[in-house]
Amino acid sequence: MKTTKIRDAHKEFINFLKGKKHSTATILAYGKDIDQLASFLEELEKQHIHEISKENIEAFLGKLSEKGYTPKSLSRKLNSTRTFYRFLKINEYVTDDPSLLVSHPHYELANPRILKPTEYRALRDAARNDARMYAVIELLLQTGIRIGELADLRITDVKNDNILIRPHEKHIERLVPLNKSAKEALTRYLQARPKVQDDHVFVTKSGKPFLVRNIRTAIERYFRIAGIENAKVNDLRHTFVAHHLKHGVSLVLLSKILGHKRLSTTERYLNFVQNRAKDTATLSEL
Repeated sequence: MKTTKIRDAHKEFINFLKGKKHSTATILAYGKDIDQLASFLEELEKQHIHEISKENIEAFLGKLSEKGYTPKSLSRKLNSTRTFYRFLKINEYVTDDPSLLVSHPHYELANPRILKPTEYRALRDAARNDARMYAVIELLLQTGIRIGELADLRITDVKNDNILIRPHEKHIERLVPLNKSAKEALTRYLQARPKVQDDHVFVTKSGKPFLVRNIRTAIERYFRIAGIENAKVNDLRHTFVAHHLKHGVSLVLLSKILGHKRLSTTERYLNFVQNRAKDTATLSEL
C-alpha cells in the first residue's frame, strides 16, 4: 500500500475523472465534495489517506447536516466519497474502504414538476414579444432537449425538420425532430438574430454565446412574469416527456429523442402519466 496525502490524492482524483471523460459538472461536483471532506479532515489534523476512519466520514456528514444540508445532498456527498475511494483502491493507496460502512441518509425523490397546459401557454404568452426567448422556450418545450444542448446549438446544426445535437461528454450524437411550432419560433428568431461571426444559434446582443446560466435566469424571469410558481427550467423537459407519453408515443422513440442512456430513465415518467393512450402515436405539439 502506498502512502499519500489527502490533498495530493484529491488532485490526482480530479485528473482521473478528466481522463475518464466525466462531464464537467460531475468533475466540479466531485471535486468540491472531496475538497470539503479534506478541509474537515484538516480540522481533525489528519493529513494522510490511511488515517481516515468510518467515524471521521460520519462526523463530516453530521457537521454538514448541522449546517442545513439536506439528506439528498448528504447522500450525494457520500457517493462522491465512495467514488473517491474506488479511485484510491485502484491506485493502491488503500486496501479498505471506510465509506462503505457509512449508511446513506434516507430521503425520497421529489416528483417531476409537469406544467399544466394553462401554465405553458401563459409562459409562451409572456415571452411572445421576445423572439430569442420565445424560441428558447419553444425549443425546450417542443423538443425536450437539455438546456446545455440548446446553449451549444450551432447554425449548421439546424436542418430543415431537425436539429443536430452534437456528442457532448458522455452523450452521443442524435437528431431531434422539429415540429411546426418549434420551426416557426426558431425561424422568427434567426431572422432577427444579430449578424455576428459567432456560430452559436443563441447569442447576446453583443454577439457572444448565450450562456446556460443566463438562459436559466431569463427563463426563470418569464416564469415569474407568467405567474408560474415553483417551476424550474428542467420542468420544460419533464413536460415534454409526460405530454408525449400520455399521448401514446413509443417509449423507445422518446428515449432516443431525449438522449437517455437507459430506457428505464424514460419509463419512470409513466408513474406520473394517467390515462395513457396506446403506444402508437407520433410526436405532437404542446
